[in-house]
Amino acid sequence: MTRPKPEDDEYWNSSKFSAFTFDDEDDEFTKMKESKRAVNSMLVDDDDDDDDVEKVSWSGEPIGSISWSVKETASSIRSSGEQSFPKIDITPSLPKQGSGYSLSSLFKGKQQVICCSGLAKVFSLERFRSLQEKLLLLDEAVSENDGNVITAVLIYLKKSLSKEILFRELMLREIALRHYVHYLKEMGEQKLLVELMKALGRTDDMALMQYKEHLNIKDEGQRRDFLKNCLSLPFSQDDAIHVQDHYTLLERQIIIEANDKRGDAEIFKKFPRKASILNMPIITTLYYSCFYHYGESDGTFSSPANIRKTFRISEKQYILTALGARAKLKSWFDVDSLFNTKNWLGYTKKRSPIGFHRVVDILQKNNAPVQVLQEYMNLIDDPELKLSLAQKYKCHDIVIDTYRDLKDRQQLIVYRGKVERGSKEDKKIEELLCNMQIRWKN
Repeated sequence: MTRPKPEDDEYWNSSKFSAFTFDDEDDEFTKMKESKRAVNSMLVDDDDDDDDVEKVSWSGEPIGSISWSVKETASSIRSSGEQSFPKIDITPSLPKQGSGYSLSSLFKGKQQVICCSGLAKVFSLERFRSLQEKLLLLDEAVSENDGNVITAVLIYLKKSLSKEILFRELMLREIALRHYVHYLKEMGEQKLLVELMKALGRTDDMALMQYKEHLNIKDEGQRRDFLKNCLSLPFSQDDAIHVQDHYTLLERQIIIEANDKRGDAEIFKKFPRKASILNMPIITTLYYSCFYHYGESDGTFSSPANIRKTFRISEKQYILTALGARAKLKSWFDVDSLFNTKNWLGYTKKRSPIGFHRVVDILQKNNAPVQVLQEYMNLIDDPELKLSLAQKYKCHDIVIDTYRDLKDRQQLIVYRGKVERGSKEDKKIEELLCNMQIRWKN
């Protein structure tokens, strides 16, 4: 028998095809070697070069596209500062520098391509058929700490294992679980993600994910019905209040929109609507109500008072919103009514929870008359702030009276040069300067 040539030995030792052997292929050690070899083949090898391989990210988007620029970090369906899954850190481990691979062939099911900067590696995962082999492959991928390789293996397991088995095994592998959660979110597989959260016992997160589906419903009536069904989901207490408010708001907006789009009332003819009220935020809805439905009885859905009470809007937020709407309409009587209060003796005085300097700013932005500005400017307690705003908005009487109260003759002389010669303001300054009873400090 002829002895094999050295190059033949090298072929059988290095090729992805193995020669026939009497060794037991199901041996544990053999399986571990196969898993390690497969994972290593996914990692970038500087000795291989294939510029013709399509280079895409794990999301299937070509490198250089907008999607490729999105970093491999977990997105959250909650507001910033909150974690979606407190018990599970869903931020994937950082991928090794320069790692990337193609999903275009992964989804074809036969062979996988790992590529980066023109380098490529062809391998097959189909030979890992038993559950034990697949789990060894996953564990080996995790041990390499390469996010892209982990995700590639997870995609294969997702295709080849039942979701019940996959979920069960991922619960025992936190790193792989983080990558799988992130992968499902990036791929938009919302239904499977909800099932996973339910299997993990994260019922509140499962409920929020189902609630998020309302964003995909365009018809307002169907969205309202969907939100109504969401009310029975196991939300946390705070989230349950939010969802209830969302449903109530949309239900009310649909009623208001049906009545207002006809535009029968005079105000709609004088100030035509620029947009529908449907799906607007609560504060926008309140502004709309203060603009078009101010003065309606509390029993109507569209009245500002009803909206304020239903959605627990604070006094400060209500005053800011109503002030902006009524000032826009130049309804100065309504503006006054926002701040008028009576004491126990029946005397009327003005009180503001937002500070009268802010009231002045809003009034000025809506081109309030000088006398209206001056009335509210006089209610500012801080003399320096009052003087600054009076100068800024050219409320001459306020400036003159403030300098008089400060007994600042020099500043009054300087300010006289800023008013029109012979005007009533000029004459007022002259009278003050000639008043011998005022004890000026300079």
